[in-house]
Amino acid sequence: MKVGFIGLGAMGSAMASNLIKAGHTVTVWNRSPQAAESLVSLGAKLARTPDRAAQGDVLFSMLANDRAVREVILDSGLLDAMDRGAVHVNHATVSVALAKELTAAHAERGLDYLSAPVFGRPDVAAAGKLNIVVGGKAAVLERVRPLLEAMGGGIWPMGDEPERANVVKIAGNFMIGAAIESMAEAVALTRAHGVEAADFLGLMTGTLFATPVYKGYGQLIAEQRYKPAGFALPLGYKDINLALAAGDAARVPLPFASVLRDSLLETLAAGDEDVDWAALAMVAARRAGLDR
Repeated sequence: MKVGFIGLGAMGSAMASNLIKAGHTVTVWNRSPQAAESLVSLGAKLARTPDRAAQGDVLFSMLANDRAVREVILDSGLLDAMDRGAVHVNHATVSVALAKELTAAHAERGLDYLSAPVFGRPDVAAAGKLNIVVGGKAAVLERVRPLLEAMGGGIWPMGDEPERANVVKIAGNFMIGAAIESMAEAVALTRAHGVEAADFLGLMTGTLFATPVYKGYGQLIAEQRYKPAGFALPLGYKDINLALAAGDAARVPLPFASVLRDSLLETLAAGDEDVDWAALAMVAARRAGLDR
């Protein structure tokens, strides 16, 4: 199938590479063209402008945030360059409000649209094992299912409204952040009483909390290994703010999300921009006077 892929960060590059390996003709675009070099070496075609990447049957995009999606997808004229009946699959974690706006913008132009945010870090993306949450019409999902299966180990439909996938992704990331924060505070408590983080987290993640989120982030916390960032802390801050905004819109109180947002903001205020959001453990340690 002839597809385009826009947004070639660590996640997007890994996802696009799996489409190429699956035998699809892939045209790629990124703000920084050098990010496409490895994909071109695999056989991808390089588009000089985003609209040129949108000339196929399906366009995938994996952009960083609402602002980037608005600039590249809505404000650039890209949608007007797509053929009627083409499909756009948006993998970005965006606000529920923008998801609704995107749905309307595609419908006005006779384009099919799916929200398909993903759960998984870059290594999971490279292995083609992402969990892909999909919102949109079932018939459109079936058209692109083989493409999604090339990138994901699980496809999770959430109904005909695309924004449902986005709120699921936002809520899921809130749960991940809450797990990290709870481990960060628990580690500070045990360290203050002389128990090493590795000993405590080894017990917890090997017994009561033997799940991927706790085991993966627990290892990062135990090793204080926050660089390179698999999921950068500013992105976590963005997602928790998206959760709070979605809660405001539906009058759903999220008191712990407010606590989590402040912990992330405290980390950013300390100048920690390029760390994984597992670095919430540094905040808990500083508050406890453990790393002075």
